[in-house]
Amino acid sequence: MAEKVIANDTAYGQADFYTVSAQLNSGYSLNEATVTTLAQRGSARYAAYMFVKRSFDIVVSFCGCLALVPVIVFVKAGNMLTGDFKPMFLKQARLGRDGKIFNLLKFRSMVMLDDGRQADALLDELFEKNPELRKEYEKNHKLDNDPRITKMGKFIRATSLDELPQFLNVLKGDMSFIGNRPYMVSERDHMGVNSDVILAVKPGLTGWWQVSGRNNLTFGQRLVLESEYGEKASLKFDLYILAKTFKAVLKKVGSK
Repeated sequence: MAEKVIANDTAYGQADFYTVSAQLNSGYSLNEATVTTLAQRGSARYAAYMFVKRSFDIVVSFCGCLALVPVIVFVKAGNMLTGDFKPMFLKQARLGRDGKIFNLLKFRSMVMLDDGRQADALLDELFEKNPELRKEYEKNHKLDNDPRITKMGKFIRATSLDELPQFLNVLKGDMSFIGNRPYMVSERDHMGVNSDVILAVKPGLTGWWQVSGRNNLTFGQRLVLESEYGEKASLKFDLYILAKTFKAVLKKVGSK
């Protein structure tokens, strides 16, 4: 499978989706992709793919949960050494397959307010002080130099350790090891016409967006890539993403 390289940082809006698809040589229609993805669920080939995928998920997530124990000790110690004594785990409502909402687990990498509110509660305050941050967030749905990230949070994000508790989500069946990244509930409207094909598959711990640039890409580019996975999900595609995942993690591609 040819590797796609996205060489610019243009912010693509919903209206530009088809233009971007053409630029990336995606070669598919979103409407056709949605129909194809949903229709193939009834085929024997797709059922076999789902069986292999779920079996792989169970084995990998079980091993991942065992490996998670020493990481919990390490992250907790790191938090305490940097003066952070707040809860280390974070639960977030995310969109699963077909839009079903589930609680995603992560190691907390952002500050937590004294009243228990999460870092998102600080966004409006940040935007009021710096309007440029609002523009950046509206463009990418993230901030490159986010002041809400803790000292330990910067490390666990750069090494992708913050994602490891999601092995529990994979074991439970809310997620798969490979799939589209789980979107926040508030992002459903921003996904626009892309939502059906993206949510036609289980969200994953790693996926096509992560190995193609991750945080170096805009939100619009992420929609393009994850719509493509929603259409073309297969064992061959998953194995290709798995191979690229090891490379991306070692090189810390797009990690911030």
